[in-house]
Amino acid sequence: MTEQLSARQDGPAEEDGWGDRAGDTALTIPLPALDPLVTTGIRAHATVLYPFLPLVRVRPGSADPDGADTALRALFASHAPFTLRFAAFREEPGVLFLAPEPPGPLAALTDAVRARWPEAVPYRGIFGPEGLDPHVTVAHGEEFGAVRARLAPALPVACHVTGVRLIVHDGHTWRDRLTYRLGGPARLR
Repeated sequence: MTEQLSARQDGPAEEDGWGDRAGDTALTIPLPALDPLVTTGIRAHATVLYPFLPLVRVRPGSADPDGADTALRALFASHAPFTLRFAAFREEPGVLFLAPEPPGPLAALTDAVRARWPEAVPYRGIFGPEGLDPHVTVAHGEEFGAVRARLAPALPVACHVTGVRLIVHDGHTWRDRLTYRLGGPARLR
């Protein structure tokens, strides 16, 4: 993962393709129990796939039996809820993160989505065709000693995962759009 994260830091968003675009979507797992540990200014989450398909292709709430929304409902309904445990901080150049234990259930969701939509390349290919290993970003920067010392007493944290959230970028910020339940039907927001 070190080479992957270092590659991401090699230039501004405009040059490396990283920038979020209006209509981008992502599939994420909200992890509110980890919110107090995240210092990046965004809610704690693990990414299933970013970016996913443009919003015009997903069409959340669509009744189209051949559409992406219907396929996502079925895909996530076929996966049972699971629990992830976060016990230790890990560090790569410029990034402090937590890796889920076990990583398998989260990786299985990503693999299933990628198998169905191979055109959705994780992180726009910046970290290679496979993207990054499952993780939750805690902090960005250079020195994490103080952050680790302050937050370590809160570990371990267990998070029960019951759904995958579709979020949409409106050109300025990310907004929740829909939660696909694991083992059951999606819930519109």
